[in-house]
Amino acid sequence: QVQLIESGGGLVQAGGSLRLSCAASGRTFSSYAMGWFRQAPGKVREFVAAISGSGVYTYYAGSVKGRFTISRDNAKNTVFLQMNSLKPEDTAVYYCAAVAAPTLSTYYYKPYEYAYWGQGTQVTVSS
Repeated sequence: QVQLIESGGGLVQAGGSLRLSCAASGRTFSSYAMGWFRQAPGKVREFVAAISGSGVYTYYAGSVKGRFTISRDNAKNTVFLQMNSLKPEDTAVYYCAAVAAPTLSTYYYKPYEYAYWGQGTQVTVSS
């Protein structure tokens, strides 16, 4: 069982930056592929970014590529999402997700592929 706790959300003006963190429980954090998803009111949950267990391989949604960066610190059981050049359309609840992966280079980008989810953190971008 993996528990995930997100932090770092808040209110920011358009063009600003935020850094989200997701702390995970457990001793084998590097064996888990991690992802960030978001859900805006009235919309389905959508993929934002994913990272492999090694941290070498990453994948981004087109809407955030070049603005967001996912990274991880396996020694601290934490995954990050650095969000720059934020736009009002980035406003959503952001969720961290984890799944045990078969290799250190594996990552996933579909919600149903993830086994564990955090409670979410609100990000609001004002225009």
